[in-house]
Amino acid sequence: MTPAHSENRSGVVIVGSVTADVTTFSGRLPARGETILGDEFTLMLGGKGANQAVAAGRSGARTSFVGCVGDDLFHDLVVDGLTAAGVDLTHLRTVPGPTGIAHIRVDSSAQNDIVMVPLANAALSAPQIDEALTALAPTTSVLLTQLETPSALTAHITARGRELGMTVILDPAPAAELDAEIWRSIDIVTPNETEATLISGIEVTDAASAERAGRWFLAQGVGAAVITLAGQGSCVVTAEGASVIPPFPVEAVDTTAAGDAYAGYLGAALANGSTLADAVRLATAAGALTVTKQGASPSLPHRAEVDAFLTARLTAPVAN
Repeated sequence: MTPAHSENRSGVVIVGSVTADVTTFSGRLPARGETILGDEFTLMLGGKGANQAVAAGRSGARTSFVGCVGDDLFHDLVVDGLTAAGVDLTHLRTVPGPTGIAHIRVDSSAQNDIVMVPLANAALSAPQIDEALTALAPTTSVLLTQLETPSALTAHITARGRELGMTVILDPAPAAELDAEIWRSIDIVTPNETEATLISGIEVTDAASAERAGRWFLAQGVGAAVITLAGQGSCVVTAEGASVIPPFPVEAVDTTAAGDAYAGYLGAALANGSTLADAVRLATAAGALTVTKQGASPSLPHRAEVDAFLTARLTAPVAN
C-alpha cells in the first residue's frame, strides 16, 4: 500500500454519492405486484459516499466529501446531516435539479433491498475531482470511493488519488464491470462476498474461497483485498498472506449502511496510522453497531460508542 500517512496528512477524503433515503419498514417484503401495509417510514440523509463520510467524521478523523447535491427541497437535509458529522463540504457542489434518491425496504429480519436513482450524482465531473483532490492532498492520506457515481469516473478518481500519493480504497458497491486498468491504482479493495463473486468470477462462500478471490484481486494489481463475509468476519489478503478478522455477533435491526460504517471507519483508521489488521477490527465493530439501529446515517456510530463496544467485547470472558 502507498505509505501516505503522516501527522500532517491524517485526513480522509470520500468521493461519492449522496441521496435522500426514503425507507419503509414492514414485517416482510412484498411479492412482485403485491401491496402490503408497512409499520414505519423514515426520510434521512444517505448514499454510500455520504454515509461513509459521516462514519469517518464520527470516528474523529478530519473528513472531506466530494460530490454533488441538487438544489431541491432535500438540499438542506444533505448539508445539515454532513455538517453535523463534522464533514468538510468545501467540495460538495450544488447542481440544478433533484438530489439523488434511494428507496429502501426493510423487513422484520433486518434484510433490505434498495433502488438508488443517481440524479444529481450524475453531475460529478473530472474537473471537480481534480480541483478537490489537489487542494486536499497536502493534508489527506486516504481516498475512499465507491460505485454509485458515474462508472466512467472511477478510474479517474483512483488514478488521481494514486498520483497524489494517497492510499486509495475502493468499495466496489454496487458491483459493476470495471476496466482492468483500474486495479493497478487501488491499494485496498473491500467487496462483500457477493461483490467479490461477481467481480472475480470466484464463488465466495467462506474464508477459503474469499482468500482465492482476494488472490485474484492481487493478481490484477491491487495492494490488498479485504473481503467481508457477514457473520464469518473479514478475510484480509495481502502479498504476505491471508488472515480472518472475526465478527462481533449482535442482534440486527436494520443492515442498511453497515458496509458504509465499515468502509468509513476503515479509511479513517488508516489515515490515522493504524495497521490494516487494526483498522479492519475497528471497522468490524463499527459495522456491527450500525445494524443494531434503524436507518442509514442515524445508525452510524460515534467513536466513543465503538471504543466502548470493542473494550467490552475484547475483555469479555470466553464462554466454555
